[in-house]
Amino acid sequence: MEQPFEKMAEEGVPKCEKPTEVSAPKKEDQDLPKMSPQEFRVYNRMAEHMDMFHENFRRTWNLLYGACTSGKRPAGMSLRAFLNTGLEFCHHLTVHHTIEEQHIFPHKLIHNGLEKFEGYLEECRSGERELRLEEMRELLEGFGTVLWQHLDDEVKQLRAENMRRFWSAEEMRRLPM
Repeated sequence: MEQPFEKMAEEGVPKCEKPTEVSAPKKEDQDLPKMSPQEFRVYNRMAEHMDMFHENFRRTWNLLYGACTSGKRPAGMSLRAFLNTGLEFCHHLTVHHTIEEQHIFPHKLIHNGLEKFEGYLEECRSGERELRLEEMRELLEGFGTVLWQHLDDEVKQLRAENMRRFWSAEEMRRLPM
């Protein structure tokens, strides 16, 4: 059986060590004077930082969803490890998203689906339910589209070309992240 990360690499899913194209500038956003490489780094820092977090969420999502669509857990991954991966995904996404909603990007549509998914995984881990990958896939699909759109939109909003419209380079250096 093919490993999920190998398949993701073949499909061109970027690795976490580098930002995805979502954080790259678009031609239509380049109507302000050209930035120096140093200015670009200052203004694009938040987009790249956020993109790294989001890429980890995308990778874990793909691992979980890949198991659901193939009907098998990743090779060598125990049921306990699989459920813990899903629960860690829920926990990390909840913490990340809660901070965003309180401080930066209000977006509550994700929480309902995430809470249902986490509840399902908890019930499977405790033995109250048997893991059924088809059922898990349906739960993931219940909030997947809005989650993935949110992950991309957020990084786009933090791109250098947009941030410099609202913040000075000095203000950007002081922003926490």
